[in-house]
This record gives sequence, structure tokens and C-alpha cells, in this order.
Amino acid sequence: QMQLVESGGGLVQAGGSLRLSCVASGGTFSSYTMGWFRQAPGKEREFVAAISWTGGGSTYYADSVKGRFTISRDNAKNTVYLQMNSLKPEDTAVYYCAAPGAPYSRIIHTTTSYNYWGQGTQVTVSS
Repeated sequence: QMQLVESGGGLVQAGGSLRLSCVASGGTFSSYTMGWFRQAPGKEREFVAAISWTGGGSTYYADSVKGRFTISRDNAKNTVYLQMNSLKPEDTAVYYCAAPGAPYSRIIHTTTSYNYWGQGTQVTVSS
């Protein structure tokens, strides 16, 4: 059973940056593909980015964040990061990190494919 704890959210002006962190415990972190999702008020949870478990750390991004957000991982620290630059008001949401139910999964971007979720961290971008 994997536990995930996010941090790093906050209030930032448009054009600013934030770095989210997610610390994992209870599983072999280096064997898991990890994902970031977000949910804005009144909207469904949506995929943001994912990084594979493989040594190369392949990444995949939603079109809305491509070129602005970067996902990375530090297996020695059991941590996955989301660096968010050039933030826009429409990036305002609760951000969640997630892991699939089994290790060695390919990169996936559907919420139903992830079994483990953190509690979320609020990101608010003011205009």
C-alpha cells in the first residue's frame, strides 16, 4: 500500500513559478510510474504529467502544460516533482500526485488507471 504526500502549493501571480513535491512511502518507488493530476472547482480531475519508472524516465504531458511544466523524480528520495513555470490563472486547481496499482506500468494518463492518490495541494494563480 503506497502513501503519497504532496507539498509546495500556494498563491502565485500569473507568470510566476512553483515546484510541487510528492513523497512516497510503502512501496518500491523506483518501480512505479508516477503521475500528476489537477482538479479545478466544478471540473473533473484531469491529467497533467507522468514519468515512467524506467531508467530514462520518459515523460508525458497534457497539451495545456507542455513547455511550461516539467515532471521529474529522485528515486533516492522517493520523491516526484512538478516544476510549474509561466503559470496562468487557468492553472488554479488542487494538484494530486498518483501511482498506479502495480509497478512497472507504462505511462498512463487516465485517472481510473491510478490507484494511489495523495491528499492534494492547492495552487492558486492570480491575474
